[in-house]
Amino acid sequence: MKTLLAAAGLLAVSSISAYAQQAGEGLPGTDILPEGTIQVSPVIPGMGEHWANPGDLPLGPIYCVHEGKVVCLEFMMSQEEFSAGKSWTDLSGVPGMPPVNHINIGFEANGHEGFEVPHYDMHFYFIDPAEQKAIQ
Repeated sequence: MKTLLAAAGLLAVSSISAYAQQAGEGLPGTDILPEGTIQVSPVIPGMGEHWANPGDLPLGPIYCVHEGKVVCLEFMMSQEEFSAGKSWTDLSGVPGMPPVNHINIGFEANGHEGFEVPHYDMHFYFIDPAEQKAIQ
């Protein structure tokens, strides 16, 4: 777990230093999402709509979309696989994603709709925290 958190931190630091976009500018639209990707949830505060290819679930990528723009990528890892030492070495979305602004990792002790087992939700945001919090 420490390795994953360290890697996420390094990714965030390197991406934040490269981040030169104004709010919403340069964010990709849903038109770049892979074939088979569909909307799987309405707007969730702080995230937006969730879009995914059902065949990629529960891991993802799940694309968080707000006002037609992809604002983050989400991946979900079960606590059981994480504790067993499973590695995920190729977590990515599609070409054309902007640099990551910040990362949120949340533990869902009871799971949630769509992934009902204890797991970690990892969100890689392309927008700043204030913009993220404004999504309703």
